[in-house]
Amino acid sequence: MRKLLNTLYIFQDDIYLKLDGLNVVATKGKEIVARVPFCNIESIVCFNYMGCTPMLMSKCAEEGVSLNFLTPNGKFLGRVEGPIKGNVHLRREQFRKFDDKDFCLGLAKCIIITKLQNTANFLAKECRENKSLLAYVDNVLLTLKDSIEKAKNCNDVDTLRGIEGDCARQYFSIFDRLILNKEFTFSFRSKRPPLDAVNALLSYFYTLLALDCQSALETVGLDPYIGCLHTDRAGRPALALDIMEEFRCYLVDRYILSLVNLRQLSSQDFEIDAGGAVTMTDNAKRIVLTEWQNRKKESIMHPILKEKVQVGLLPYIQARLLAKYIRGEQEEYLAFIPKL
Repeated sequence: MRKLLNTLYIFQDDIYLKLDGLNVVATKGKEIVARVPFCNIESIVCFNYMGCTPMLMSKCAEEGVSLNFLTPNGKFLGRVEGPIKGNVHLRREQFRKFDDKDFCLGLAKCIIITKLQNTANFLAKECRENKSLLAYVDNVLLTLKDSIEKAKNCNDVDTLRGIEGDCARQYFSIFDRLILNKEFTFSFRSKRPPLDAVNALLSYFYTLLALDCQSALETVGLDPYIGCLHTDRAGRPALALDIMEEFRCYLVDRYILSLVNLRQLSSQDFEIDAGGAVTMTDNAKRIVLTEWQNRKKESIMHPILKEKVQVGLLPYIQARLLAKYIRGEQEEYLAFIPKL
């Protein structure tokens, strides 16, 4: 089993990274502001434009440490990768099977059905804890149940995408009811740019989740750019976006509601730029990324493995299960449906 190490997040605009012996050093001008042993890092995520030295890039590529560059607002820019590793036979089998429309449809249906079921389970749990929500959530639960049956009988991926899109709109139409901290409001899902604090948090952590899923796929030897649900596009990790659908609600949505409802953030932790985009302050980023790292280190009983695993390893486990399915070692893809 892969060991879960720390992700190094750089969110200050004026930080530059370099390699000093066996340490990653963060500098601000001529001042050293942090020093972290390289052996303790599994990935680096930079929300800035300053970059890092070629020597650090080379070390990351050599050791399989993903080095990701995003804008301060969380828009993905690119990543540094070394030579492609992994089993060439697995990748060949992936390419062959993902050219099979029936295989892609079957896998896409499994992913979407899992997403809808996880969403329904989450909303049902929220209603059990707060029965006043049922009047708002009941229709959405019925829609999700009906959509799961439609997805099971779906005959093409485009129709499946339409089913998922309709459910997402209904889900987010009642998302504001789940927010107990009245400093925060949510009217609709806005992405580019996020127009309120909750949307800013959703976009920020969906991006981080996608990076984790991409690293997981690369670790087991799969090509993250060949997907079944999201269309192929240059530079777009379609398969990473596919498998993250299983985790959106469980890992990101629940986490954000916890941050907001437990008042770990306030409206003062967000700013509005000239274009209307809402962004987090540096202090808010420090809080949420620390809590995110702590969340990834928590353990749960895995519904398939029947053993305790760290939350941060969930994408790697699903990537391995997907690889087994592609190789033909399993008759079906075993999707992630946790008990709530």
